[in-house]
Amino acid sequence: MTSRGRVEVWTTDPSLPSLRHRVGAAIPELESRGWQVHLHVLPSRPWIGRVLSRRTPLEQSRLLVLAKVRLRPLEDRLLRRTGIPVVLDVDDAVHLRRPRRPDLEPQRSWLRTAKFAATCRLAHLVVAGNEILADTARRWARRVEVVPTPVELERYPDRAPADRRRHTLVWIGLPENLDELERLRPAVGRLAREIPDLTLRVVCSRFPDWPEVRLEGVPWTSEGETEALAGAAVGLMPLSDHEWNRGKCAFKLLQYMAAGLPCVASPVGANRSVVADGVSGFLAATPEQWEGALRRLLCDFELALRLGRAGRERVRRDFDRRVVLPRLADLLEEAAG
Repeated sequence: MTSRGRVEVWTTDPSLPSLRHRVGAAIPELESRGWQVHLHVLPSRPWIGRVLSRRTPLEQSRLLVLAKVRLRPLEDRLLRRTGIPVVLDVDDAVHLRRPRRPDLEPQRSWLRTAKFAATCRLAHLVVAGNEILADTARRWARRVEVVPTPVELERYPDRAPADRRRHTLVWIGLPENLDELERLRPAVGRLAREIPDLTLRVVCSRFPDWPEVRLEGVPWTSEGETEALAGAAVGLMPLSDHEWNRGKCAFKLLQYMAAGLPCVASPVGANRSVVADGVSGFLAATPEQWEGALRRLLCDFELALRLGRAGRERVRRDFDRRVVLPRLADLLEEAAG
């Protein structure tokens, strides 16, 4: 196959889930179309030479993709002089500082905002993970397209109903997000008194200590996460309502739905557009709503099964990699001119 040209992809952390599930996942699609894609890890420390050191590869490339990279002062000017088209991919509110606790608003940073704004102005295209991030980027960017973070549906087996544990709740996430799960402790504790075999499965590298609830800790691995979800009954995604969380892309919900689980989620940010309330899961804002929604799904197996099937079908239609990644590749090719 004749090469169509070189594409540079820059990241500061190759282990980021956002890279793995978005631009990184699109690399094989681009390569199958004849593009030579080169992933480069930028130093994260303040060093103006990190852009200058890539001058030769940039001169040989037709496109530069910044995977969640915010440029520092002067770096945007250096890149502008190269004339290379730039695409910025973003799936978090990177213009803010992450709040120290779920009950706190995120910290505003003029420097973070300035770097994000400068990167948006430079970019020929900003690819945002949801509409809220897109609206933020539109303050400065000339063109913004929304592309959700997809899931690989075929990794999640479509289990028969008999294979599911009827009273197992599951939460998957990073240790720093365990405080969000803590908000459900009173409601889950009350349900545990009603339902003796209720189990909370936590897929993480650290686990909470809730003596009043039967807790099953499953260390996270890329290979084991699908099995951990497949045998559960209901997926949980609690979120505090603030600007940082509104920028999240609901990837956790999509994982639950791909596994055929009905979900209960806070009506925050992208959760609202991913979960069709009463169709593929429930949206719950208050402790009473959370308790009521979980009780319905735990006690009505047919309802849980119906909502889980609807969620998996929604993923198949709108959020599967086979649907999303070709569109992302189309956008990148278009930007390359």
